[in-house]
Amino acid sequence: MGNRSESTRRTGVVAAVVACLVVLTTVVAPAMVSARPANQIPVESVSAGDQPQQPTGEAWDTVPAVGVPMASAPSGLPNASDTSVETLRVQSARTDERLYLRLSWADGTADRNASAPREFADAAAVQVPVNTSARPPISMGSTRNLVNVWYWQAGGETEELLAGGPGTTTSFEGSAVDTSTHYDDGRWTVVMSRDIAANAENRTTFAVDNDVDVAFAVWNGSHMERSGRKSVSEWYHFPLGPGPQGPPYESILWAVAGLAIVGVTLVTAQAVRKN
Repeated sequence: MGNRSESTRRTGVVAAVVACLVVLTTVVAPAMVSARPANQIPVESVSAGDQPQQPTGEAWDTVPAVGVPMASAPSGLPNASDTSVETLRVQSARTDERLYLRLSWADGTADRNASAPREFADAAAVQVPVNTSARPPISMGSTRNLVNVWYWQAGGETEELLAGGPGTTTSFEGSAVDTSTHYDDGRWTVVMSRDIAANAENRTTFAVDNDVDVAFAVWNGSHMERSGRKSVSEWYHFPLGPGPQGPPYESILWAVAGLAIVGVTLVTAQAVRKN
C-alpha cells in the first residue's frame, strides 16, 4: 500500500509540473511573438489621398494608437507637480515624403487665448534628437546632443525650435512643420507633419535606417500650465531600424513569472519526494 501511495503521489507531482510547463508555453510564447516592444510608436504607411494631414482623415482609422503615460516635469515653478494630462494618445504614419504624428488628449476646455495676464493657451510639443544615433538628455537635449522641438500653441502657429539644453531654444528660419487641429467633446486632436528628409542644418532627418527617439509634452492652459509646468513623457521611439533588438519588456515579465511558477513547483515536488 505504501509503495502504491508513494507512486501515486509522484505521478501527481509530475502531472503538476507538466501542467505548469503547458501554461508557461501557452501564455509566454504568444506574448514573445505578438507583444509590442516597450516605448515604441509604430509608423504605419498610408496614402496621401486618405488625408493623414487632417485629424479626422480616413488614414488614421487603420493606424495603431499608443497610450503614452504623462507625468509632471521637474520644475522650480510653483505647483509644478500639479499637472492635469495623464495620458497622451499617439499615432504615427508616413507617406513616401512625409512623417505624420497625431496627438490626442482629454481637456475640458479649449484654451486659445494667452493674451491676458492670468490666461494661458493649451499647447503640445514633440521632441526628437538631431543626431538620431544617440539618445540626448530628455530635458531639451545638451550642447553635445541637440534636439528639435515642434511646439504648437492653440490659437497660434507651430514653432520649430532647436535646443541644446534647458533655456537654449532658438527658432529655425521658417518652420517646416505643418499642423492641423480639431477640438470636440472635451478632447484635442493635433496632427503635426514634416518632410521625412531634412533640408537644413541641425534639422532632424527621418530618412535613416535606425530607430529614432521621440518625447512629448502637453500644457493645459486653464490649469495654469505654462513654461516648465507641463506634463511630459519618457523617451519613446519610432521603429525605423531593422527590427526589434530583443524581446518585448512585457514578454520578459511573463517569462520571469512563468519560470518562477515552474521553480516553485519543482521545489514542492522535491519536498514531497523527501517526505
